[in-house]
Amino acid sequence: MSATARKTAPMPDDIRAIKGGTAIVSLTAYTTPMARMMDGVCDFALVGDSVGMVLHGMPSTLGVTMEMMIMHGQAVARGLTKTMLVIDMPFGSYEESPEQAFGNAARLMRETGAAAVKLEGGAHMADTIAFLVKRGVPVMAHIGLTPQSINTLGGYKVQGRDDQAEALKVDARAVTDAGAFSVVLEKVPAKLADDITAGIAIPTIGIGASAGCDGQILVVDDMLGLFTAFKPKFVKRYGTLGEDGKAAIRAYADEVRARSFPAPEHTFADKAPAK
Repeated sequence: MSATARKTAPMPDDIRAIKGGTAIVSLTAYTTPMARMMDGVCDFALVGDSVGMVLHGMPSTLGVTMEMMIMHGQAVARGLTKTMLVIDMPFGSYEESPEQAFGNAARLMRETGAAAVKLEGGAHMADTIAFLVKRGVPVMAHIGLTPQSINTLGGYKVQGRDDQAEALKVDARAVTDAGAFSVVLEKVPAKLADDITAGIAIPTIGIGASAGCDGQILVVDDMLGLFTAFKPKFVKRYGTLGEDGKAAIRAYADEVRARSFPAPEHTFADKAPAK
């Protein structure tokens, strides 16, 4: 799929069909201006529950609510015309039962216009994924490091090393068989990510995984250098907007205190200029 040639946003089946082809490009998005920047460049934009940490200063994603996801989802939707919108299901919105998951997924899609939802979990979420897919909700799965489970995983650790590898392969096959159209692999060893990619029929989207995945995703504020509280090993910063922003704010403050801003070209005369 060529972003430059595309006139409309792809759908989940289009993403599924890219398996083994041109690498799928994705970033998170939380605001309309950022969505406009990636529209037509990314194949899909994910309204991630990482918004809680990136924009709201939360210590983890666990405090993110449905209302927050809907608000940011609506903002991102306003900026997209050629890129597909996927939205995270927040912690507590889908784990209780397939019925609970369907009600909240339907609400997210209805109120944001998202084409699909993403939820965390492997084999233990397969029945829920199948329940959603059978009822018209396209699902992107997420295995490996699942941030909503950090309290049981013991932190943000690499997943799938040693005796955990086979369990992740089982997870990948389970979400594929359940009907997910793609699966995010987060913070898993590169060889394992390659093995999973080769072993399932749906695209893998890597984040801290392998260049051999069918696609990649990063948190946009990480890769732009806007979020600087910490930098995961798997993040490459393609910009330094955080430092640029700090420098701009310092320059503004210096000029205000020196009374050099606003300058005459930024103010208005008593009389309108003659026509």
